[in-house]
Amino acid sequence: MLEEILGFARSGVDAINSLEVNMVNSMFRLVLSMTLGMIVGAERKRKGQVAGIRTFALISMGACLSMLLSIYVPQVYLGLKNGDPGRIAAQVITGIGFIGGGAMIHMKGAVRGLTTAAGIWMTAIIGMAVGIGMYLCSIGATLLILVTLVTFEQYEKRRKLGQESKVISLMVDGIVDDLRPYKDVLENNGIHLSTFYVEYNYDNGTTEINFVVLAHSYTNFLPILAKVSEVSPTKKLTLSSQLDI
Repeated sequence: MLEEILGFARSGVDAINSLEVNMVNSMFRLVLSMTLGMIVGAERKRKGQVAGIRTFALISMGACLSMLLSIYVPQVYLGLKNGDPGRIAAQVITGIGFIGGGAMIHMKGAVRGLTTAAGIWMTAIIGMAVGIGMYLCSIGATLLILVTLVTFEQYEKRRKLGQESKVISLMVDGIVDDLRPYKDVLENNGIHLSTFYVEYNYDNGTTEINFVVLAHSYTNFLPILAKVSEVSPTKKLTLSSQLDI
């Protein structure tokens, strides 16, 4: 009985590692590619990205299936024995760019989603690697993605690396003719002032000011906004990453 079980297990392993596409290794590769895609997607979903577990799993499985088709077509159809098995797979790398581009276009007002787009592209290639039978390499690549996304993020936070543009908009009572106090508050808190826009409303006696600033990605703006509001009687104060003035 034990020998039969071992024999069955060996035949299963041989089928999985077979260079030819069969039902056993096809299903194994699809399940493995789905699992690896879900792992990466879970990390992206944790960061609040639109593309999450299901999206990454489908991308990885789709790329894997494309790779399987690339191998299967020359294998089965005798007239295509000399065909190029990489032709279908090559189109995956080009086509996946549309999904990655959509992940970036979705974030209006600024270039966002670059990391997710790169993750989508990398996950598609992992699916292709699984489809061709590079199991250990695919698992290793998935682990390296997690190291890049999680560990390096913590490093960036500790070192305060990276900068991003923000817009501080405020409406104050009176006509403001001197912006030096506001500039001093920003400079004293390590905020670089790129440019500013001012609009006077003489009928209501108010001034609307928009400061376009450059700050570290992990800057806590709440204390800074409190200091900005103390410069002049402030009626309205907003912080955004989109220049909407």
